Amino acid sequence: MGHGGGGQLSAELVEHLFAPAFGGDVLAELGDSATVTLGGARLAFSTDSYVVRPLFFPGGSIGDLAVNGTVNDLAMMGATPAYLSCGFILEEGVELATVGRVAEALGAAARAAGVVVATGDTKVVDAGHGDGIFINTAGIGLIPDGIDIRPRRAAPGDVVIVSGPIGEHGVAIMSVREGLEFGVEIVSDTAPLASLVQAMLNVCRDLHVLRDPTRGGLATSLNEIASAAGVGITLRERALPVPDSVANACAFLGLDPLYVANEGKLVAFVPPEHADEVLAAMRAHPRGRGAVAIGTCTTDHPGMVVASTGLGGTRVVDMPLGEQLPRIC
Repeated sequence: MGHGGGGQLSAELVEHLFAPAFGGDVLAELGDSATVTLGGARLAFSTDSYVVRPLFFPGGSIGDLAVNGTVNDLAMMGATPAYLSCGFILEEGVELATVGRVAEALGAAARAAGVVVATGDTKVVDAGHGDGIFINTAGIGLIPDGIDIRPRRAAPGDVVIVSGPIGEHGVAIMSVREGLEFGVEIVSDTAPLASLVQAMLNVCRDLHVLRDPTRGGLATSLNEIASAAGVGITLRERALPVPDSVANACAFLGLDPLYVANEGKLVAFVPPEHADEVLAAMRAHPRGRGAVAIGTCTTDHPGMVVASTGLGGTRVVDMPLGEQLPRIC
């Protein structure tokens, strides 16, 4: 299970097994989406599978995730999402009413994100060989001319900005799955982010890196970017936007919010001369009202993420080995 958690084991699986088997320069970039050229147009192309349990949770469902997760992967390349494919893998015995609710949620999320579900597939597996419903989606989107967003472009001096409170999705899933109550309901942040990215690009076409910190949380995304670009990242721990409800739940569960999944947030690496205007544009958008600058890129400790604590010390924010929260997307 650790190999599916988005941490070090996942990275090693891709690096040492899948990448050598598949090969190719396009795959080697290992961004949220691949960037390909077809008929003179630059396209972002991504696929993802969703195996979350439970199927419905505060703030969303597996249907919402299947759209928003793939749409956001396209948006992290600066693309305008356009079309999705959708594959349903159904376990024998799942109620058609449940399948209908998920399908309706998926369709509504696609309409809200401005994308068309253009093709699909359905398979049924024997009882006991699935978990109700699994969904795979793939998506394509058009990348405008002059946009070059990828992990290797992170550069010393870049300001690291996160679009809002972190950790809400992972804790929302865990609270429902385990029947935990924390005094207030914690709701998933699942949401499409393409319009937020467009607002950012309207004030700065030279965004260096965008990433939606899903599996493995913000810490994993930052470690992946630091490694890809060969830069160090220094965070200000007190600047991290962790809601009190998430902080309290994580303290109860023994979790670090930096490693808890998000489904409606992004982290951006912005040239310092454009950071203020990008931050202002994000805060003016409904999906970025809680945006905050949390750190910078540096030539120190290349490939590592370090957090400065409120007590004046520092700590290394490592890549997780496996996963803290199973099956969160």
